Amino acid sequence: MTKCNSSSLQLPACKSRKVEVNFAGGEVTSEGGILLLDQIDQKLGLTEKIAKQFCDKRDQTKVKHNLLTMLRQRVYGIALGYEDLKDHNDLRHDIAFQTALHKDVELASSPTLCRLENTADRRLAVAVHQILIEQFINSHQSVPKELILDFDATDDIVHGTQIGRFYHGYYGNYCFLPLYVFCGTQLLVGYLRPSNKDGALHAWAILSLLVKQLRQTWPEVKIIFRGDSGFCRHQMLEWCDRHGVFYIIGVARNQQLEKFLAPTLEEAKRLFAETQQKQKKFTDFIYGAKSWKRQRRIIGKAEVTTQGTNPRFIVTNLEDDPQYLYEKVYCARGNMENRIKEVQLDLFADRTSCHEWWPNQLRLLFSALAYILIERLRFLTLQGTELATAQVQTIRLKLLKIGAVIIRNTRRVRFMLSSHYPFKDIFSQVIRKLVPT
Repeated sequence: MTKCNSSSLQLPACKSRKVEVNFAGGEVTSEGGILLLDQIDQKLGLTEKIAKQFCDKRDQTKVKHNLLTMLRQRVYGIALGYEDLKDHNDLRHDIAFQTALHKDVELASSPTLCRLENTADRRLAVAVHQILIEQFINSHQSVPKELILDFDATDDIVHGTQIGRFYHGYYGNYCFLPLYVFCGTQLLVGYLRPSNKDGALHAWAILSLLVKQLRQTWPEVKIIFRGDSGFCRHQMLEWCDRHGVFYIIGVARNQQLEKFLAPTLEEAKRLFAETQQKQKKFTDFIYGAKSWKRQRRIIGKAEVTTQGTNPRFIVTNLEDDPQYLYEKVYCARGNMENRIKEVQLDLFADRTSCHEWWPNQLRLLFSALAYILIERLRFLTLQGTELATAQVQTIRLKLLKIGAVIIRNTRRVRFMLSSHYPFKDIFSQVIRKLVPT
C-alpha cells in the first residue's frame, strides 16, 4: 500500500500506557483471504477461459497489464467488497492483490480498468454466458437425475441517464430489469434487460438454449422450469409441453380460479373458525385460460389466517401430490431469491452506472463471476464446517477480509495472519483442499 510517514496520533491512555496510532506498519493488508480466491479460480480455470473471449485491440508492444490480470483484479475486488473502480487506485499497490494476480509490480489503475469495461459488446456477453453454462456442467461428477431451473427478474435501480433505463411502475423507480437463472445455488445466467419490457422478455429463448445444451450432455435428465406468475406465458407452456420439459409456475388470481377453489377455501374458513389457528388446504383441478391451446393442471392453496384469506395458484405438468408440489417444490424457489440478493447486494451487480449498455452488462457478469468463485469455494471446501451454508457476505467477512503482515523479498512472499484469528482451522482446511500436496 501507499507509504505514509505522518507523526503518531494520540489516543486516551489504557492502563497507564500511552496509546499511539501511526501509519508506519509497513506492508499490511486487510485482504489476506484473497489467496483463497486465487486458488479456487485456478482450480476452475474460470477467469482464464473468460479472458480469452475479450478482444484486445491494444498495441501489444505497449501493453503493461494483460487482460487476464485486469479481469482477475476486477472480479477479486468485487468478491472482497470493492464495488468502485476508483478503489483500485489504492488497491493496485496492495501486495496481497499483486501476489494473488501473480505479479510483483503495481496493478492496473481505475482508468485502465474502465477501458476494459468499455470493450464489452454483445458477442462477449454471449461468450461469457456460454462459459458459465459449461462451468455448471463441469461441476457435476455424475449424471444428475433432475435439474430445476429457477427463473426470476429483479429491479436494478439506477440514478443516472444510462441507456436502457426506464421508469417501472411496479417498482416505482428508474431501473433495469435483469433476469437471473439459477440451478440450486449455481448461477447460469445474469442477463441485463431494459425495464420497459415484459418481465418474461427472452426467458423462452434462454430456456430453449439451456435445455438444448443440458440435454446434449445429459440426454435423459429431467428438467423442471420454475418461476413466479410473471413467467406464466402460453408460448412458454406450449414449448415445454412439446419438448418434454416439466414446469411449475405461479398463476395470477382471477375470478374463475377462485371459483374452482371456493369449496376448499370454505373448508379452511370453517376449520379456522373452530380452532383460531392458521389453516392451509390444497386442491387441484383442470383449467384453461383463453390464451391457452389446452387445459392444464392447476394447484390451488386455500390459506386462512388472522389477516384473512390468501388464495394462491400454480400451473404444472408434474403429477405429484398437490401439497407436496406447492410447499416442497414451488416454495423452494424462495432460496433463489436469497441467491439474487447475494449477487445484487453483496456483490454489487446493481452497480450499473456506466452510460453505455454493454459495459453495464459486463459489470453484472463480473459480479456473477465473483459469486461463482465464492459459491464454489463454499461447496468444494467448506462442507462440514460452520460456514457450509454461509452467505457470501459472511464468507467474505470470516475468510477473505483477513488482516495480514506481508514480507516480500526475492525468495518468498510471507503472509503472517493473526495468531488469534478465530477461523484459522477452517482457513487451513480450505488451503489443504485447494492446494495439491
